[in-house]
Amino acid sequence: MTSRPGGAAAPRPHVVALGGGHGLARLLAALRQLPVSRTAVVTTADDGGSSGRLRRDHGVVPPGDARRALLALAEDTQLAGLLGHRFAVGELQGHALGNLALLALVERHDGDIVAALDAAGALLACEGRVRPASRAPVQLRGRVSGEELVGQARLTGAGGRIQRVWLDPPDPPACREALAAIAAADLVVLGPGSLFTSVIAPLLVPGVGAAVASARRVLHVLNVSTQPGETRGLDAGDHLAALRAHVPGLVLDWVLAHEGPSAPPPAEPLGCPGDDAAVGRVLRRDLLARQPDGSPGRTHDATALADALGEVLGVARSDRPARTAGGRSPTPG
Repeated sequence: MTSRPGGAAAPRPHVVALGGGHGLARLLAALRQLPVSRTAVVTTADDGGSSGRLRRDHGVVPPGDARRALLALAEDTQLAGLLGHRFAVGELQGHALGNLALLALVERHDGDIVAALDAAGALLACEGRVRPASRAPVQLRGRVSGEELVGQARLTGAGGRIQRVWLDPPDPPACREALAAIAAADLVVLGPGSLFTSVIAPLLVPGVGAAVASARRVLHVLNVSTQPGETRGLDAGDHLAALRAHVPGLVLDWVLAHEGPSAPPPAEPLGCPGDDAAVGRVLRRDLLARQPDGSPGRTHDATALADALGEVLGVARSDRPARTAGGRSPTPG
């Protein structure tokens, strides 16, 4: 934290991160290494795995993306590890304990998802807040290789070229607390993560997309590679074009792109974008995580990501070790 003349501490920059899934969790792990205030705005379109079962059975906002964000921001690592536990057998098979805890908190707060997330954040001593893009669950629809598909899980696993996605209903109410966070943000960060089903999905909520288009500064973190089943064959320029096609008026002040070793197959290198009038500046950094043997991994390295974001924000990374939420599984939801 910097100081103003006379010794008064300057306020920390406020960063809003939009998305879902493991990409958003990785970004939040990076932001925890920086002296900033943090708000995560998550998609409410998940319909797979544990989240899909809970939204169908209880009519609630799917909790999985919010759970991952909370665990990434949690200071209480023991409780975070417990809530990341996923049951392996019986009637609870596939459910994450954190999803069930969020469902309980929603019921205890008379269906108020924002109050439930704040209560969960207090229990976990989270260093930041989590907000849903909408207070209502939404259905993600899309066109894949000319065929219309319904549901985030089907779109992710379709294997064909996703051409466009939209919400059903098309105009769900935006969460006012999410809009307030975006309006107050010094920087809004989009991605990394699944382009259509995690990054674009929350921006399809009309109020959220408009708020981001009007935000003070916007940065997009490109993925380190294509995603089999969702973006195979798309390069960096295609990613940016898809973002603009779904969010009218969006201007990116920065694009953060990986430049360095390639992730192992079957992923394909995404590359760096070329000249683009709708992009203020492209930052090229080696952002790829490494395996214990030093070989390239498949995800962003949280510390490298923190250093790059610190350059943009004008703040220095702390010496605290990078970590991600304990107990997270690649199982959907």
